[in-house]
This record gives sequence, structure tokens and C-alpha cells, in this order.
Amino acid sequence: MNKIKTEVSIPTEFSYNKEGNKASIEVYPFEAGFGVSVAHPIRRTLIAATTGFAPVGLKIEGVKHEFDSLKGMLEDVASFIINLKNIRFKIKNSSKDEVVVEYFFTGPKEIKGADLINEEIDVVTPDEYIATLNEEGELKLTLLIKKGMGFVAVENFRDTLPEGFIGLDAYFSPIKKAVYNIENVLVEDDPNYEKVIFEVETDGQIDPIDAFKNAVNNYLNQFGVFSKEFKLETKKVENVELPDEYNILFKPIEELNLRSRSFNALDRAGIKFIGELVLMGKEKISNIKNLGTKSLEEIFEKLEEIGFSINKTLPLDFKKAIEEKLAKLKGEE
Repeated sequence: MNKIKTEVSIPTEFSYNKEGNKASIEVYPFEAGFGVSVAHPIRRTLIAATTGFAPVGLKIEGVKHEFDSLKGMLEDVASFIINLKNIRFKIKNSSKDEVVVEYFFTGPKEIKGADLINEEIDVVTPDEYIATLNEEGELKLTLLIKKGMGFVAVENFRDTLPEGFIGLDAYFSPIKKAVYNIENVLVEDDPNYEKVIFEVETDGQIDPIDAFKNAVNNYLNQFGVFSKEFKLETKKVENVELPDEYNILFKPIEELNLRSRSFNALDRAGIKFIGELVLMGKEKISNIKNLGTKSLEEIFEKLEEIGFSINKTLPLDFKKAIEEKLAKLKGEE
């Protein structure tokens, strides 16, 4: 349902889930069409402007060029370089933008990413294979590793490499995946608002949430010139005070006087407060383990009795305030 508006709504809901190097971030509600306007530039910034580390040059004793070979090493130099590019490095000293590291290996030995870890360099892909040396093999290797953004072809910096170094195309970006999806979300009977769901995965050089935060910051900084020139101010989401009838939501679920079977199922699911049920909604409550049809009907009836029908739509600022207070209560337990 379209209404006459005098200003653009500002998203108030932000949440994320992280597992290892993967993260899912949800932001809403956006006005219709605004989701892609925000999501696409953030995705582009993630990919193009997230800093990472990569080898930009190498020197192997006894090797003159990348099409050469080394006695006692199974791989030729070209194959060695391809394998080396699969190794994802990280400079341990955050104040340094480049390091030169030296290695010496003797055979027989299978060299993997973990073998390149030292006091200056960490490797976030330690199990990646690099090369194999036989009994006669010796590898004296020097790497130049730099910090940078995106992809830079070796032609752009070959002339700056130290003498004797073979240049390498540098893929700095630690972002393995950066995609977004846009879904419609209901806001006060209007189904045309949008929710943006980002999926971010890194190679381990940087935490995915930190990468997302940096991307948003870099994106916002691009507007700094406009803010300075026009003296713009960003509208902030203000805290809201909940009406008195919402106080029931912060009472323990024992207050609902549920049957033992229903209460035990909720307790095992970690649900302690009435407000958690109200925020979950019908579908999520129905997915709670060991809640049968009768238990679900009982819970829905109890919620309706206290004025919070399972189908009741809460204002987004109220939902945010409830979530924050519940999180604080659960943290105090």
C-alpha cells in the first residue's frame, strides 16, 4: 500500500551471523529501490578496496627466469609459481607494508604453506601444496611480499623490483565471496520495503565482519567531500521508550503458566523470556524441537491473552528496543 511520504525511511535493523571465515549480514528496512543502491557499491568496495597480502616477486638461487627448472625439484619454475600463488600470506607486523623473507629447504621434502611461516610471515592456507624436492634437491628462495588492494598485473611494477627477482601478478584481495540478495519485507502493512542480505567470505587474512565494516567505512568516506561542502548531517536512529504494556515481554516464560511439556521444550531451546517468543514469530516457534500441535496452540493462546498475538506486527524501532533489552537481561543471567 503506497502512502504519501515526506522523507525517506532509514534502516533500523542490523544483524549478522559468523562462522569461521564466512558471514551473513542483514540490513533493513530500505525504501523500495534503495536496497540495490546501497548494496551494490558496498559489494564493489569489498572486492576492490579490501587490503590483503601477496608475493610480488621471488628469487631462486640457480634460476634465471620463470621458464627455467631447478635440479632436484619435481615442479618446473612455472608450476612452482602457480602453486605459490595459491598461498595466502599475512604480514604479522601491522605497521609494515612489505617484507623480504628468505627460506632454505633440502630434500627429500614436500613443501607446503605451513613451511613458509616464520617470525615475520603467517600463512592462512598452511595445507596448500607448493613443491617436492628429492634427495638431491635444494631450494634457496627469497620472497618479496607486499600489502595492497585488488589485482595488480606484474607489468605495472616490474621495473621497481630488486635486481634478480622474477615478478609475479599480485592478487591482494582476501575476499573469496561477496554477494547480496534483496527480499521484500513487511513494514506496517506495506510489503514494498526491502531487506538486503550480504554473504561475505574471506580467505582468512581478515575477519569477514571486519572486512564488511571496512568496506562500509571506505564507501562512506567517498561522500566526505559532499558533507564538507554542503555541511550535511547524518540522521541517527534514536532509542525509543517502550509503552508500559510491553513490560510483560521481559518477564520469564514461567509467567505464561504453560504445561510442563511446553515449558520444558522452550527451556531446552534456551528461551527464557516472553519477549523472545514474540520476536520469533509463528514459523520459528513451530520449528522448536519437541513442540507438538497442542503445545503450539497453547503457546499461541497464552501470547494472545497477554495482548501479543502471534500475528501482531511490531514497529521496527520497538523490535530493536526489545532485542536490546532482552540481550542485556540474558547477559546478566
